[in-house]
Amino acid sequence: MSKIPKNFPEYSLLYKTLRKRILQLKNELSKSDDVISHNKIIEEIEKYQEAANKLKACFPEGFFDDF
Repeated sequence: MSKIPKNFPEYSLLYKTLRKRILQLKNELSKSDDVISHNKIIEEIEKYQEAANKLKACFPEGFFDDF
């Protein structure tokens, strides 16, 4: 297994929080009828997904597969 980041517990918790927020936003997206709020939610999802991808890159491949 590759080396785990120094701030492993914090990064792991942050990743889980980001994933949870992304799922919440996707749920909101399915309920949204307004085009403006729809686009805003999509932008937020992309922002959170980018942050989650950066964190995921710090960990060994396949580390977060169960999330």
